[in-house]
Amino acid sequence: MEAPAVTKPVFFQLKWSVLLLVVSLGLSGCSLFGDDDQLQVDANSGEQQMYRQAQRYIDSSNFDLAIRALQQLESRYPFGKYAEQAQLELIYAHHGAFQNEASIEAADRFIRLHPQHPSVDYAFYMKGVAAYDLNKSFFSSLIPRDDSKRDVSGAREAFGEFSTLLNRYPNSRYAQDARARMVYIRNMLARHEIHVANYYFKRGAYMAALKRGQNVVETMQETTAVADGLAVMAQAYILLEMNYLAEDTIRVLCVNYPAHPNLDGDCNFDGGYDIDGLERSWLNQASFGLLDPPEAPQFDYRPGFES
Repeated sequence: MEAPAVTKPVFFQLKWSVLLLVVSLGLSGCSLFGDDDQLQVDANSGEQQMYRQAQRYIDSSNFDLAIRALQQLESRYPFGKYAEQAQLELIYAHHGAFQNEASIEAADRFIRLHPQHPSVDYAFYMKGVAAYDLNKSFFSSLIPRDDSKRDVSGAREAFGEFSTLLNRYPNSRYAQDARARMVYIRNMLARHEIHVANYYFKRGAYMAALKRGQNVVETMQETTAVADGLAVMAQAYILLEMNYLAEDTIRVLCVNYPAHPNLDGDCNFDGGYDIDGLERSWLNQASFGLLDPPEAPQFDYRPGFES
């Protein structure tokens, strides 16, 4: 008998509303406080009945109970016809419960135990999804934020996992979604470089800012941050008194992104910094830029995505 299809996430739609939280709390009842009686799986139930109960918990987004039910199913029937399916469902259930490290571990375990399984591509895909969401919680999913300003180590790991999926399973049903996620992640990582460059400008570390801009322009082409990467380079060259390189970079910026806000109608560049950089207070200088940072213009232009 063919195992039922695993529940699958949808591209960038794994966000739960406040109403869903209330419903989940109502369904799980006291289980959140350690009441094992809420788990409606009898240890003597048949394998199929136990699996169906776990599915009902997943369908109602009751992921904590789903995890326990699936673990109990696998423990009682380690070689049953639903054992492998339960392992797949555990990957999704852990992610739904915002237990992303556990989701990655479950995916790794499935890949290790069943490298030839027809759904092993799903495990690779979910590793990427969970890696991207490593630092997210239920409440962070409700509050809008700029992911490019957070720790991007998980995003880099996710990019690698999606790349592995595409290399090994280019015809996977998850390939299209993985590619779309990789485009998003590349844009986000490039934007992160611009935020770091802005930080270095505030600290007066102009060479470090220059390197961030160069990294975007040279290695992150086709992203929405390339225009700002050029602007960062132009500003850094100005502050480092490399005028020839500054002029050349400004020409490239003008030809490719004439609408960039740091260019006027005649393609003159104004990044908000003069040759002396920013006026810094004695406290800022004494603390090596850690305290009382000066206000500075920030490069944050997104062609085609202006807010």
